[in-house]
Amino acid sequence: MAVSSLSIRYCLSPTISHKTDIHCPSPSLRASCSLSSGYNLDSSENTYQKGSGSSWKRRQALVGVGTLLATSVPETLLLAEGNLPKTDFSSSFFWYQKHNFVWSCNVSAEVPKSYSAFVDKEDGYSYYYPSDWREFDFRAHDSAFKDRYLQLQSVRVRFIPTEKTDIREVGPMEEVVYDLVKHKFAAPNQVATIYDMKERVEDEKSYYTFEYGLRTPIYATTCFATVAVGNNRYYTLIVGANERRWRKVKKQLEVVADSLKILQI
Repeated sequence: MAVSSLSIRYCLSPTISHKTDIHCPSPSLRASCSLSSGYNLDSSENTYQKGSGSSWKRRQALVGVGTLLATSVPETLLLAEGNLPKTDFSSSFFWYQKHNFVWSCNVSAEVPKSYSAFVDKEDGYSYYYPSDWREFDFRAHDSAFKDRYLQLQSVRVRFIPTEKTDIREVGPMEEVVYDLVKHKFAAPNQVATIYDMKERVEDEKSYYTFEYGLRTPIYATTCFATVAVGNNRYYTLIVGANERRWRKVKKQLEVVADSLKILQI
């Protein structure tokens, strides 16, 4: 049986964690409907703040692992989902790995090129971030990544308890966005502007995404934010940059904002 050692070496994750970074390039963007807006808001309270020798040995070892699984894993287990052909060893192998809680290419096939996926199975959410960003601690947030050199270019996610089951239960998109920017995101010395907002529905779950700016006499930032409700939690993702760099990085950061997904706990 011929087995591709390269695909196995590339796809298997070396660690098992409820918070997982997945690197597997393949572009995919979801469609969404857009609604333009242009509110200018007064400021308010701020409650957020590769040796060839070693490589060859490794490939041999991985082929051995694949062969062992192919001969020792029961056929009924590998074909349990009912849609895997008997002769498709690679699909069966990845199915077996996934059900033993090891991420594989089939799980992360939609991650766009130059991005990585952050997956928090314990807290029930995932999103993409640029692959060259690094993780850091952001006060009162569950996860955060930032550019290695540009401190204001970052993404962070937080959540709070809620009895709601969908963001639409919080209110209409225009009202929710206005209230967030005016009463949650803008500090007393900041002037806020909402540039755009849109709603998308995925797996029967609604997401509000909006673009807004915060300006002070000293500096200005522009951000995308996405909010959603699930698992009795109100999730908020914010990704932004210095206003001077916004035109250059807007499309890159919009991918991040559109990637937030609520996972069932």
